[in-house]
Amino acid sequence: MRRPIAALALLALTPALTAAATPVAPIAIREQGVLYTGGVASGDGLSGQMHVFYQIPARVPPRHYPIVFIHGSRLTGAGFLGTPDGRPGWATWFVAHGWPVYVVDQPGKGRSGYFPAAYGPQERDPSRKQVIERFTAGETIRPEPWPTAHLHSQWPGTGLPGDPVFEQFFASEVANMPDVAMQYALTTRAVTELLQRIGPAIIVTHSQAGPLSWMIAQANPGRVKAILAIEPTGNASRGGTGPAVACGITLACLTFTPALPDAAALALTRTPEQRAQDVACWLQPSARYRLPWLAGTPILIATGEASYHAGQDYCTSAFLTQASVANDYVDLADVGIHGNGHMQMLEKNNLAIAAFYEKWLLQRLR
Repeated sequence: MRRPIAALALLALTPALTAAATPVAPIAIREQGVLYTGGVASGDGLSGQMHVFYQIPARVPPRHYPIVFIHGSRLTGAGFLGTPDGRPGWATWFVAHGWPVYVVDQPGKGRSGYFPAAYGPQERDPSRKQVIERFTAGETIRPEPWPTAHLHSQWPGTGLPGDPVFEQFFASEVANMPDVAMQYALTTRAVTELLQRIGPAIIVTHSQAGPLSWMIAQANPGRVKAILAIEPTGNASRGGTGPAVACGITLACLTFTPALPDAAALALTRTPEQRAQDVACWLQPSARYRLPWLAGTPILIATGEASYHAGQDYCTSAFLTQASVANDYVDLADVGIHGNGHMQMLEKNNLAIAAFYEKWLLQRLR
């Protein structure tokens, strides 16, 4: 069920790649700014708008399409701009290597604003307890919250309250929009408008934004040149006695061929796990329903070895493969990148990971 890592063998991290991961010279920016997309007028008001911060380097090499970074739950685009201990973020690294970057705050988050009349009351406030367990210091929890939590070694600090890095990260957390389907619809609409402005682009999603990888590609045929789904939520395999998501990898079903009459037609069936630390996947009993509009789009699904997503994201890869969508799945440990939790864009080796992703992009976009 897992895609063989041999397909990614030449992407293995090397000392030279690690040394090259940090920008070593000032970045020449041709254009930088802010724009908003996706607003929906309601009477005299506006909602659904999405804040976009962008930087375009002075020199853009061939095939360096714009990269759109889409954050996850209780987060904003700030997580791609820098780390809570003051190091460069992924957006800075990619700009330094010639990629135009567009960093969004999903509608209802951060600088996009929250409008209760349109969105309803916000979800509960972020919790220090959840941040410690899921993001910063799962290795300190007893009993161990998932089988690989003890491998976490890349968070830049203790990961506990009182540590300045923890407090900076916790300060960046925001409350969610309670209507998840609305969140996805508004973000898809806003990113679609963004792609209409900037042209074909690469989509990088994280966690809660994972299903947007497929929803945005479906809404924008030909405009999504590659997808990096970093620990994407949405796969059905988080359930116990039944699938967690009836449509497989999204809340609302994607457009399948042949046409899917309803979610039940997928007949998701429990497929036993391959390794002790894996969850069981919920897949179609046979490869009947396909996603042909995703075929040919380079897709990478990547997971850190110590994350709570370890052992489950391979099911998203398996679901896509069964739907005739070629994709690469990688556990970062299998390419020599160890110790990462869920927030890999903030961790100590974040730029080595960015270098790995760039190498994958350059190979797949060749």
